[in-house]
Amino acid sequence: MKQLMVFDLDGTLAQSKSAVDEEMAPLLAALLSVMQVAIISGGSWPQFEKQVLHYLPAAAPLHRLSILPTCGTQFYQYDNGWKQRYAENFTPAEKKTIIAALQQAVAETGFTPEKTWGEQIEDRGSQITWSALGQEAPPEEKKTWDPGFSKRKQIRQILDTLLSAYAVNLGGMTSVDITRSGIDKAYGIRKLRDTLGISIEEMLFVGDALFEGGNDYPAKQAGVACIAVRDPEETKRVVETAIAFLK
Repeated sequence: MKQLMVFDLDGTLAQSKSAVDEEMAPLLAALLSVMQVAIISGGSWPQFEKQVLHYLPAAAPLHRLSILPTCGTQFYQYDNGWKQRYAENFTPAEKKTIIAALQQAVAETGFTPEKTWGEQIEDRGSQITWSALGQEAPPEEKKTWDPGFSKRKQIRQILDTLLSAYAVNLGGMTSVDITRSGIDKAYGIRKLRDTLGISIEEMLFVGDALFEGGNDYPAKQAGVACIAVRDPEETKRVVETAIAFLK
């Protein structure tokens, strides 16, 4: 019997950088009533607040929900309010090095879009993220910028040389995420195991990028049972099935 269902955020629970819809929010609350739930993403804590937490019903048993921003290098749980359990943040010197390398890699490839929406580089504490079209870009614009990952793979190739001591991952539809080496969703799965005392065999991961090279693939490599979904609509059916089975 699975004790914990773990979800990716963008493309799985909600469209990229968008809020969960009016059907998903009560489904998550209902799932929390029958099992523990975790959400893990490369996004920062404010992103989880804006996309998920503000929309959950007031009566939802939030003490059963774990939030892991930046692939588990930060961990939040609810105890009369959301509390940060830990944060493994970069030093100021590390941040300066990473941002300079990002700027160099983008300049070398020439992949500079004509228009952006918001800041391209975001400091998430334990992760630096470059979003090609900006942090507030509309999903329809993001879908067409790098659908085959080819642009970001070229940027990553340069960054792998410039930042050999760090991990460079492709996140979402237009992002490049930089963390300390060894930080990915497999790391987050292991942090869940160690923090909650739930074995990996008792977990189930749901994500839209479980293919090799996708940012959910490391969760599969960690040994957790996985369900691949195309979009939030498929995720809803997975959640409904879990609720029906566990009631």
